[in-house]
Amino acid sequence: MSLPAPCPPLLLLLLLLLGALRHGSAQLVFSPVDFVERDACNTTVVLPCHVVNLKEHNDSNMFVAWKKQGIVLFSFDGAQQRVYRHETVPSANLLSQQDLSKGTASLKLKSSEAEDGNYSCEVTELNREGETKVDLRTVTVDNCGEEKAPTPDNKCGRQFDFMESVVISVLLFLIVVFYWAQIGVIALKCETVHKNKTYVAVGCAIFTVLAVVAVVLFIQGGNITINKVGLGFVVLPAVILMVLQYYIFKIVLVDVTRKGYILIGLQSFGFVVALVGFALCISACPSELLSVVIAGLAVMAFEDLLALLYMYTSCSRMKDHQTPRKAVEEPLNELKTETESTAEMNDG
Repeated sequence: MSLPAPCPPLLLLLLLLLGALRHGSAQLVFSPVDFVERDACNTTVVLPCHVVNLKEHNDSNMFVAWKKQGIVLFSFDGAQQRVYRHETVPSANLLSQQDLSKGTASLKLKSSEAEDGNYSCEVTELNREGETKVDLRTVTVDNCGEEKAPTPDNKCGRQFDFMESVVISVLLFLIVVFYWAQIGVIALKCETVHKNKTYVAVGCAIFTVLAVVAVVLFIQGGNITINKVGLGFVVLPAVILMVLQYYIFKIVLVDVTRKGYILIGLQSFGFVVALVGFALCISACPSELLSVVIAGLAVMAFEDLLALLYMYTSCSRMKDHQTPRKAVEEPLNELKTETESTAEMNDG
């Protein structure tokens, strides 16, 4: 039996994280799995159900119900430590009652008793509740004696780790914020050509839109392929950032300095690391290799912060130097205007 990699919804998890820090959440959130596949070789079936935001971590405060087409097949009442099984599934039981307090409410039963179709797992913890669904499918095999080599999806326990998913979202958000902050510094503190500012702002807007698209695809829970495409949209468009950074330095400094090239090189290094991590996630276990993507994005975010500080100090220094020059140029321009006016009068 193979389990596809689940895809936790990032935005919901971010809101959950923030809410839990402040007031707690009234809704239980699950690490969803779209479907489970079993074949004729499987004698047992495990239907996964995992809650990621339990507060009490006490099975005495929990109630679990597994349903199919509205019919309760199995339930566990933690307060009374009582189990109910429908007559059609006498072997049904929690995968591990000891792990229920950790959020694992998966159901284990004989394959002969499990019918294909959609199952729902409902979990209640005190006054909080939630539900997740999983589809059971049957696939054919040629020979039960030969163990099939696991595919990248079914040899990994999870597609995206909860905390790693949150970190990726936060890093992408910080990268976007740091770039818009650089544009703000240029607009407020640097006297540069407005047209060039506009080009950079348009480029940053395009990357922002792509980042939003990436998160939307990344949080989809119905299709693993779409989730991987979303991860690609997180990493691949980051090449735009290196071009933007070069033109930002070019606008402010005219000629890119050694410090500017060092920062661009650091950003390029981060992009390469993230790109390698993305390629490994596609071909191997994302749950184990997302840390490589995170490392690359972290380097890029750190470079963006350094570039923001560099732009701020450079623009401040340029503004200080331009002020006295302007004070000298204005009287000279007035004297030149008066001289030209006197010459015209004499000619007249």
